[in-house]
Amino acid sequence: MGALDFLSDYITISTPRKKRKAMQTVDIKVKMDCDGCERRVKNAVSNLRGVKQVDVNRKQSRVTVTGYVEPNKVLNRVKSTGKRAEFWPYVPYNLVAYPYVPQAYDKKAPSGYVKNVFQALPSPNAPDEKFTTLFSDENAHACSIM
Repeated sequence: MGALDFLSDYITISTPRKKRKAMQTVDIKVKMDCDGCERRVKNAVSNLRGVKQVDVNRKQSRVTVTGYVEPNKVLNRVKSTGKRAEFWPYVPYNLVAYPYVPQAYDKKAPSGYVKNVFQALPSPNAPDEKFTTLFSDENAHACSIM
């Protein structure tokens, strides 16, 4: 048995395993007008390999796909139905420091959402801002700290 083990170390055939894609959620904005549009988009996406769940929200024009998929493949599959599609550009407004700056506020956004844009203004909870104003002359409570 020792000779067989010795030879098997040299003869084994190992196939490289493919890494499995990570489980992720892809949100896509798609304009859907009727039940037929909704059904067409849902069927196209659910036939992709690795898709575990498809949620379609026609009121928000949003398709949420969960599974072991690549975001670009999902977007291309939705576009193949003839619909204009893009990745979901909105975030909940409570996650943005200044949600009503002109670049972030969008009238077409669903209620409670604003565009995900870079904000030039600092966050009001930033520690740098708090420490710099702590001992300034404009702070009425500065003398109580000293």
